[in-house]
Amino acid sequence: MAMSEWFGTRKRAAEESPVGFAAVVPRSREEQEKAGWVSPRYSQCREISLDPEGLAARRVVALQAENDELEHYRVLRTQILQRTKEQGGNAIMVTSAVPGEGKTLTAINLALSFAKEFRETALLVDCDLKRQAVRKTLGFSHDKGLVDYLLFESPVSELMVWPGLEKFTVISGGRTIHDSSELLGSKRMRELVAELKGRYPDRYVFFDAPPLLSGADALAMIPLVDHVLVVVRAAATSLKDVSKALELLPKEKIFGLVLNAGD
Repeated sequence: MAMSEWFGTRKRAAEESPVGFAAVVPRSREEQEKAGWVSPRYSQCREISLDPEGLAARRVVALQAENDELEHYRVLRTQILQRTKEQGGNAIMVTSAVPGEGKTLTAINLALSFAKEFRETALLVDCDLKRQAVRKTLGFSHDKGLVDYLLFESPVSELMVWPGLEKFTVISGGRTIHDSSELLGSKRMRELVAELKGRYPDRYVFFDAPPLLSGADALAMIPLVDHVLVVVRAAATSLKDVSKALELLPKEKIFGLVLNAGD
């Protein structure tokens, strides 16, 4: 099924004999309760619509029914679920050694693949405060983001965006800022991460963080998260840069490397 067809038939598919993503969540809350899981309500989030053709053009593949790339994200999701079941933790930072390695696209597709799991919800937080690339990749605009919470005490409900996809919410928007490492390591940021991690027991929180070798931003966030994924672009990232980036991370928090754009 093409992505445009999926968006167009999502409501009908949920009511009939559902296939694909629409089948992940039972049709009614009564059915959810019988199954032992209830989808959270997102009544306080700003609801937006996404353009399926634009998403496909920007390689957001996790909403497609079948795609060769999608299978790689499913494998990665399974590995993370197994590791977190053993080690605990639900806050995962996605970063890279240097810019241009595809960390934002990886974070988006990974978070969406988690939202497809029956018992998991996913929240994606754009912590690259100099760029705010998550909203650009998903193709929406929003006037409130992490900076508004950290500097101006905007409530979390004003930051969250719900793109009409079950069990998936996003924080990305508002202004960009260059002096951001102090904000990402602040007490208010620690409190926010703790709140986001603990609000729902089956939630995974993915933080799209700046590259490790581009400044102190990602380093400031490391104490706040449980695990770190490092995206490496095939035939582009030097082994020297990868080694330098890994040396900056506590070994116990490194989940591993994600090879992007490989054969």
